[in-house]
Order: sequence, then structure tokens, then C-alpha cells
Amino acid sequence: MHRRIFLAGLMGSAALGVPAFGFEVTKSDAEWKKLLSPAAYDVLRHEGTERPYTSPLNNEKRDGVFACAGCGLDLYSSSTKYESHTGWPSFWRPLPNAIGTSTDRKIGVARTEVHCRRCGGHLGHVFDDGPPPTGKRYCMNGVALSFKPAKA
Repeated sequence: MHRRIFLAGLMGSAALGVPAFGFEVTKSDAEWKKLLSPAAYDVLRHEGTERPYTSPLNNEKRDGVFACAGCGLDLYSSSTKYESHTGWPSFWRPLPNAIGTSTDRKIGVARTEVHCRRCGGHLGHVFDDGPPPTGKRYCMNGVALSFKPAKA
């Protein structure tokens, strides 16, 4: 492979927010479609958005961890979840090494998209209007998450 082509591929991947050598968990589109519910497939694999106030995870109050519905990677501790009154599960901090971000301009303004760092699944967006201590609101699609209750 020519060095120029290789470097152009790396730069193109970085511009799209995709790791140059892919994600740890990869599947074909058909495999993702078979594995996920239609709603989770739309959000995780095609950057869809679930309707606000439809996720049962909005009302989840138990101690535990919210994980990626695609690959099971732990993403958010329940101790960082809060009621943002936006209609989607919201958190003020992800777990270490859990997420990646990229710039999303689909609605005409730049937003920070959040994706699972292990499978690349679209989770939602992060905004600068959250509570202390971070001031961040990680606004996640509930269908992109699963909940793992803490062991008693």
C-alpha cells in the first residue's frame, strides 16, 4: 500500500470520529440487525433518536451500571445519573475509557456525538448544560443502553 493512500485513510477515519483500525467489537450490518431490537439497531448503528420519555431507563433508580446495548461495555454508573427533564436518560460523567466522541452536524449546528468506544454504537450527545461537578449532560438514548443492577 502506498504511504499517501494509507495516511489519507487514517486522516479520513479520524475526521469521521472512527478509530483508524476499527473498533474492538465489529459485526456485519446483518449481524447487528439480528442481535438488536429494531429501535436499538436504528439508534446504535444508524444514529437514530428514540422518542423522548419512552425509555423505561428514565425511571431506573437502582444502584448499578448502564452499559452499551450493543456490546455490553459498562458506560455510566447509576451514581452519575440525574433527571434532566429532557426525556432521555442523562448522566454527568461516563466511566473511564467507556466512550468516544465526534462532531455531528446533521441538524445544521455542531454537536458532540457520543459513541461506545468498543463497538462504535451511537449513544446520544453531550452538552455543556449539566450539573456540577462536570457541567456536562450526557443525553443518551435509552434503547442504546442496558442496565445491570448492583449485586446485593
